Amino acid sequence: MTPALVFDCDGVLADTERDGHLPAFNETFEHFGLPVHWSEDDYASVLRIGGGKERLTSLLTPDFVTRAGLPSDPEAQRAAVTDWHAEKTRRYTARVRAGDLPGRPGIARIVHEAHDAGWLLAVASTSAESSVRAVLEHVVGQDAAAWFAVFAGDVVPRKKPAPDVYELAVRELGVSPTDVVVVEDSANGLRAAVGAGLTTVVTISSYTADEDFTGAALVVDSLGDLPDTPDRVLQDPHHVEPTGQVTLDTLTELLRLTGGRP
Repeated sequence: MTPALVFDCDGVLADTERDGHLPAFNETFEHFGLPVHWSEDDYASVLRIGGGKERLTSLLTPDFVTRAGLPSDPEAQRAAVTDWHAEKTRRYTARVRAGDLPGRPGIARIVHEAHDAGWLLAVASTSAESSVRAVLEHVVGQDAAAWFAVFAGDVVPRKKPAPDVYELAVRELGVSPTDVVVVEDSANGLRAAVGAGLTTVVTISSYTADEDFTGAALVVDSLGDLPDTPDRVLQDPHHVEPTGQVTLDTLTELLRLTGGRP
């Protein structure tokens, strides 16, 4: 069967959290006059929650609702969260389109390698689809972005670490789980991909370096781009030993070693 390469978005295509999502959240709080401002440490804790709407919903404690002057009706609160999330997405997307968030090393390179070799390409993310597509076009270019299927936002009811979005991607791509390599950056993302039975490479990002990546087929600091930004291998349980950059040959070997393609 045709192999597929599926990327998470935030932290994988670009290191978006600190310089993209966090300031967009805080600008949104200020815009709506909400009594909250997330520090980098606050946001590190918030990131354990999958999905932007879900992170905003976590604010709705009784004390916060009172201080913010929000309605007590759950339906009205959901509508408010929807408005906040739309504003946050608009602000975040503007940052991406302004070129403030450079792509991570090796992404554009391996996307072209995979496409040229006939692999299917996809992104599976808890972020809003418009945000994902903006990052994707910025990192790989508009033409290459058209090669991708995108599974994002509320396309599944349960978000990572639940495996739902990856199970959906496998079904919609029409591939076997044994023919899929996922690139993730977080423990939640890894749990989601492994829960769907997928071989997973982790490229740590600014907020995830200290997380537990047990179950990953390979952990590196980036996919690498020689000669300027070689990768650093952190965990290599299958001894594929990428030398400076993770290549399509590396991913093919991981599939073979983890029970995927021969």
